[in-house]
Amino acid sequence: MQCCDAMKRIAVWAFCGVGALAIFYLALYAYTAFTGHGLRPGDPIRIFRNPDAPDYSTTTASDYV
Repeated sequence: MQCCDAMKRIAVWAFCGVGALAIFYLALYAYTAFTGHGLRPGDPIRIFRNPDAPDYSTTTASDYV
């Protein structure tokens, strides 16, 4: 009977852990929904780029040889 008690205890802790994770996720979602800045289509994604970096979109394959 000892093994069954241990398995039940592990199952209860796993169930509680998954529930706590779900509650944390919902709380995080609610926080971002009410305080976050919504993304709208067309908003630029601001990524730092070195202004002196070469523009690879205008080069051709022969530029790399």
